[in-house]
Amino acid sequence: MLRVLSRFQKIVGFDRSMALASSALTGLAPLLILTGAVLGSDVADQIISRYRLTGGGAEAVRSVFSGENTGAGVSVFGAVLLAISTLSFARAAQRLFEQTWELKPLGVRNTRNDLGWILALACYTAVTATVYAALGGSRLGIASAACEAPVTGAFLVWSGRVLTARRLTWRALLPFGVTAAVLTAAYSVVATVYFPRLFTSQASRYGAAGAVFGTVSALFGGMLVIVASAALGREVRDELDRIRQGRRPSEDEVRRQWDAIVRQTRSRWRSARRQVRREAGDPDR
Repeated sequence: MLRVLSRFQKIVGFDRSMALASSALTGLAPLLILTGAVLGSDVADQIISRYRLTGGGAEAVRSVFSGENTGAGVSVFGAVLLAISTLSFARAAQRLFEQTWELKPLGVRNTRNDLGWILALACYTAVTATVYAALGGSRLGIASAACEAPVTGAFLVWSGRVLTARRLTWRALLPFGVTAAVLTAAYSVVATVYFPRLFTSQASRYGAAGAVFGTVSALFGGMLVIVASAALGREVRDELDRIRQGRRPSEDEVRRQWDAIVRQTRSRWRSARRQVRREAGDPDR
């Protein structure tokens, strides 16, 4: 567990989760709305159905994510911006794997794989939406979450291979895929219960903007699960390798790891306090 916490801190897990959530909102949401308009399906209706939204929450989601007013044509400039924002999300996911497994960054050199991953992500989204439509009749959606779990695990393991240009093996990614499948299934059940209240309360306070706040919160929670699963999966794989090789950490090593975690936590806490003070206009306090 100490190694998992250390790994999570090393990849700046909370910041990485927020970066992924922001990239998903700015890159994938417009793409899904446009795709839904072309294919005759409405993203807003799917969100409302998924989380059983009613009243102000449903209206706020429909006003922000409905594709009814989407034009048939897309300008060249708009298409370029959409491509850039979508690729930005793919590269944010790519950096997660590179930092967690300490690989050399590829950046734009992996663009072809990033584009292929985006297409696969669209297919994965369609498959999970179909599964939920068929099995999501219960209040908690446990049946659909259980059926989606192996699909999610397989997709995430494949994602790690593609986004790292196959520098990670299936064996190295398997613990991450299993962990992420279980945790995302649990998160899906929790979200089914919690997020209708969140969307409704945010919509009552902020109107249509509340749908955006609620979506960011939902995305952040999901990305936090993925980032935590990556840190846990990496350390589980390393621990299994150490067990196979007959290696055990000494008490001094465990103590050093704990001290390093405490130092990192205190350092980030002090940095956060200084940042808050600067924003409040009291740097010397």
